[in-house]
Amino acid sequence: MIGALRLTAPEEGVVLPHEDVMPGPVADRAALMRATAANLEPLLLAYRDGDATARIVDRTAGAAAPLLSTTTDDGVRHRLWALTDPADLAAIGADLTHRQALIADGHHRWATYRRLQADHPAGTPWDYGLVLLVDTARYPLRVRAIHRVLPALPPHTALEAARTVFRVRPLAESLDRALVTLAEAAAESNAFLLAGDGYHLLDRPDPAALAARLPAGRPDPWRRLDATVLHGLLLDHLWQVPDDGEHIRYIHDATAAVALAERHGGTAVLMHPVAEQVVLDLARQGVMMPRKSTSFGPKPATGLVMRSLEPG
Repeated sequence: MIGALRLTAPEEGVVLPHEDVMPGPVADRAALMRATAANLEPLLLAYRDGDATARIVDRTAGAAAPLLSTTTDDGVRHRLWALTDPADLAAIGADLTHRQALIADGHHRWATYRRLQADHPAGTPWDYGLVLLVDTARYPLRVRAIHRVLPALPPHTALEAARTVFRVRPLAESLDRALVTLAEAAAESNAFLLAGDGYHLLDRPDPAALAARLPAGRPDPWRRLDATVLHGLLLDHLWQVPDDGEHIRYIHDATAAVALAERHGGTAVLMHPVAEQVVLDLARQGVMMPRKSTSFGPKPATGLVMRSLEPG
């Protein structure tokens, strides 16, 4: 369901972010929203067990032809219906009032909404932001990993450093099969698939190295995250790779990540996805994961539904 959600303070615990944001992208999005006076796409929010809302959504979608139906270039089919009946809207409001929603996609846009709200007086359209709410108990989202490509780090350099704290094994198999092997290893310990000059599995990191290099005072589920270990142990310590656009590229597709690494003579670090429940549990504790830890989808298409912020 797409609608305008009242923006709340973090301490209210209504909308749960789970990833840190960077100030640059927030500033860019704020400038765009000011210039257009519009929300150009909804955030993707995940919630659970809104039975009354789900029944209304299902009934509406089954009773009439969609207002719009299209398939975007990524193969995702989008269909839109209008929910306008006052009784339905009141029932949805009552059903969702006491629920929490996890930001599945759009952390920078949520931070931008909050910044622009603070820049405007209360009681204006800037107190609300466009969101798409998905009941993931009924309609599960896909949770995918976001891979890293390090174009300036040669694979042999990455592997030699990694061997000091990880078990490293070459894999003489296809990418698809190597990703299966990664999934199997990730069920037992932190694990990564390095590519760029063949495939190598990194797993079973040295517990002493983890204890020495990961920040103390964080809950164990956060310390066990692959993204936490990757950034705290490998990128920051062993490889000394700065987290900026020149040195790290964030790529959603594994095949594309491998191709980019090979083209630059660099290293691709392929990740295994995080379970949605782990993300939700950490978000409820107010614990932020490293940025680009997850990719939820399918996502709403940019420009398909927009919300004007002009008064009237």
